[in-house]
Formats: sequence, C-alpha cells, structure tokens
Amino acid sequence: MAHIKRKYIDSHWLVFAIQGALALALGWVVLFSPSVNLPYLMSIAGIFLLGLGMVELFNCLHRSRIGRGWVTSLVISVVDVVIAITLLLTLNEPAIWHLSILAAYTFARGIFELLIGLRSADDLTDRFIWIITGICGVVMGIVTFNSSAIHMTEFVRFFGAYMMILGIASLIYAVHNHEEKLDDHKARVEAAHKRSKKTSKTKK
Repeated sequence: MAHIKRKYIDSHWLVFAIQGALALALGWVVLFSPSVNLPYLMSIAGIFLLGLGMVELFNCLHRSRIGRGWVTSLVISVVDVVIAITLLLTLNEPAIWHLSILAAYTFARGIFELLIGLRSADDLTDRFIWIITGICGVVMGIVTFNSSAIHMTEFVRFFGAYMMILGIASLIYAVHNHEEKLDDHKARVEAAHKRSKKTSKTKK
C-alpha cells in the first residue's frame, strides 16, 4: 500500500496544482456564498468534485502508460466522480442525506492523506503537508456530521472550509514537488556530466 502511495505522491506537479485550484475555488464559493439554498450549494459541490475526479482520471491514464501508481489514481477518481454524480442526482433529497455523504467523503479523504503522510512521504515537508491536511479532513468530517445538532445547512460551510485547506495544501505541495523535480533533474545532469568527463579522461 505504501509503495502505491509513494508512486502517487510523485505525480506530475500540475495535477496537484490544478486540483488545488479547483478545491480552493470550491471551498471559497461554498464557504462565502451568500446563498443558503442547499440544492444550489450541492450542485456547486458536485460540479467541482466532478472536475477533481476528471483531473485525477487524466492522471490515472498518464500513470498507466508508465505503469506506476495508476491504481491509487483510479480509486480516487472513481470516488470523486461517484460522490459528485450522487450529489447532482439527489439535489432534492433531505439535508441529512447530503450531510452524511460529505461527512463520509471528508473523513475518508482525511484518513487517506494521513496514511500518505505517515507511511509514504519521506521528505519532512511533504509529510507535514499531508499529515496536517489529513488531520483537518478527519476533524472536519466529524464536525460536519455533528453539525446537524447546530443547523442543517451549516455542514456545507464546514465542508467548504476543508476544501479550502485541501486546496491550499495541494498548491503548496505542487510548488514543492516542482522544485524537487527541478533539483533532481539538475543533479542528474551534473552526475551525467561528471561521468562524461571521467570517461573522457579514461580514454585518454
């Protein structure tokens, strides 16, 4: 399991950047929307989650070509798409239905991110990003489910807050991942240059 996720966190940095932008936009709209109309908010959540699933699907197709980490991407994509379609097709269902779906999704995603941080990320910055995001997901999932005791529409705001945290974390990770790849590329070029010079001296 750790092997699969280790490959997953090495996905192209643009995947995390696009997902981060989508999650941040979703969180912003849901959290700060003046509308308290539940079907409207659920339709917004469904559309953005569908977008997240599509980005992950493209990531899955890319990774399947190189034969690494595509299973994890496929699972994430399927979950996002299924949740999105479920929300879009059940807009007129009672609020408790949507509360349960979003709470379970947030909690499960938080657990997944915790596992990545604890078992798969070797770099301390990567580990910190994933663990913090995972803890926020678990906490927000629990808070979202318990928000029915406060007000049935408030759970959407908690979900929006989590998506903003996820979006910011994904964007930070994308930048960090991009910098790491540039450093790795530079190190490989320098190593190849040293080997070339060593080979030239040996021939002489």
